[in-house]
Amino acid sequence: MLDSVESVLPYEYTAFDFCADEPEKRPSENLGQVLFGERIEPSPYKFFFKKNLECQRVCLKSYNTEKAEEKAKLDFLKKGMLLNYQHHWIVDNMPVTWCYDVEDNQKFCNPGFPIGCYVTDTGRAKDACVVSADFNDKDTFYIFNHVDITIFYHVVENEAAGARLVAAKLEPKSYKHTNMEKPDCKGPPMSLNNKFNGEVKIPYTYSVKFVEDKQIRWASRWDYILESMPHTNIQWFSIMNSLVIVLFLSGMVAMIMLRTLHKDIARYNQMDSVEDAQEEFGWKLVHGDVFRPPRKGMLLSVFLGSGTQIFIMTFVTLFFACLGFLSPANRGALMTCAVVLWVLLGTPAGYVAARYYKSFGGEKWKTNVLLTAFLCPGVVFADFFVMNLILWGEGSSAAMPFGTLVAILALWFCISVPLTFIGAYFGFKKSGIEHPVRTNQIPRQIPEQSFYTKPLPGIVMGGILPFGCIFIQLFFILNSIWSHQMYYMFGFLFLVFIILVITCSEATILLCYFHLCAEDYHWQWRSFLTSGFTAVYFLVYAIHYFFSKLQISGLASTILYFGYTMIMALIFFLFTGTIGFFACFWFVTKIYSVVKVD
Repeated sequence: MLDSVESVLPYEYTAFDFCADEPEKRPSENLGQVLFGERIEPSPYKFFFKKNLECQRVCLKSYNTEKAEEKAKLDFLKKGMLLNYQHHWIVDNMPVTWCYDVEDNQKFCNPGFPIGCYVTDTGRAKDACVVSADFNDKDTFYIFNHVDITIFYHVVENEAAGARLVAAKLEPKSYKHTNMEKPDCKGPPMSLNNKFNGEVKIPYTYSVKFVEDKQIRWASRWDYILESMPHTNIQWFSIMNSLVIVLFLSGMVAMIMLRTLHKDIARYNQMDSVEDAQEEFGWKLVHGDVFRPPRKGMLLSVFLGSGTQIFIMTFVTLFFACLGFLSPANRGALMTCAVVLWVLLGTPAGYVAARYYKSFGGEKWKTNVLLTAFLCPGVVFADFFVMNLILWGEGSSAAMPFGTLVAILALWFCISVPLTFIGAYFGFKKSGIEHPVRTNQIPRQIPEQSFYTKPLPGIVMGGILPFGCIFIQLFFILNSIWSHQMYYMFGFLFLVFIILVITCSEATILLCYFHLCAEDYHWQWRSFLTSGFTAVYFLVYAIHYFFSKLQISGLASTILYFGYTMIMALIFFLFTGTIGFFACFWFVTKIYSVVKVD
């Protein structure tokens, strides 16, 4: 598979007309690999253990610009070099890396290497052209048509005679080769002027060298790739930053719970005479309205069902990732695990949606079940399907084959939907949620609110703190998706997930308390939207990331970036909103259950 930082579209190896192997059975891919467009092809670069090869010929490709088909292939190859498309090769499930020096005498190991590079018409060397002073002709492409592969192994002492591969590195080079039939890997680089017309021949060659390395253990053979990604210090900083926010919020919540609420409850419970009861104020005043069903209760209950499904899926996936089951070595495992869990978690979604819809006094239970099963998944699938059509049109390897699309629909309709119905059946069958106080017949009038207790300012403020906890982690996640960097720090991510849940809960409880004190009892939608607003900040950050960090060009890539970002934002909205609602529901039930109400 080839991909680029400057384009969202990955392509199969064969799309660029490189040397192809005789048709062989391709390795089977799992669902996660298909979703990410990771197609594995058998390689024409053949070698045998401990057998060094020097300047071995793979094939010779010739293009005549006067023939339309060959010109199109050459133009596509040029486009690949211009957009810095990278090869990704695998040996024994290990990525073949290209290691080079960066600043501060550090080595960076990239699990991919470029097709070639371009020197602009002003003489500026782009991307990999900076590695050699020979790449100096203006408006010229240089093709990396030779690779020096070094395989590191160590001999296993205790087991039966054999050796294990512990690293695979390569260095891409460019040679014109004086003799095309018997290449000698000497001479000037293989250049191709942008305005060139006529016939051009590109020979592809490789060399292989085996080196014994007794230092690297087989279990830690991925370390050299991961160590060259300098992130750990920033991660600790981000965790400390998040913990400070959590401590601050926990202190505030504890103070409200212990001091203010404790005093309020004690005072309310001491009021025996009717005159005293007339002088009620603050949150006690709205006890007869606080459990009044919200407007659009159907939609809220559906969102809560889908949010619960996403919450459990995320928790279980991250937990397995922490245990090491979903490491980068298991390609596509993370996505496969998430999709399978989501399908199997239809039951809790149906149950939660039905239970809360019933407590909101809803009676259209068939509509509720159908919306839970189809609304949010349907929106995600529709967006995904449109993105897939664009990928199909562009001939990208990330375009999902029709068979896989049918398989995903089958998982949704044949497993997820029936499970949602089962969950909803049990949710409706169970008696409604008992509220600690009765709801009055006539709704109480809400007094004029000050600016900061109005719904919108509270909602906008509520999303800032949870977003503050996650934005550094978000940078690494977006990097791994769009800049094709490996993501392996699931321990940090799990910690941030826990911190996010706590922060969303505490920020929502704080704002909920202030609103109840201001005698505004419409807390249900507001609690959902307060922490759900974190997703809006996520969206703003993703737009900023697109313009400041990525060099993506082309309309198709831009549409794909924002299409996939909208899916992530929707999932994040449901996830955080659900946390906020449940935290607030627990808080409201708790405080009104300890007050004596006439």
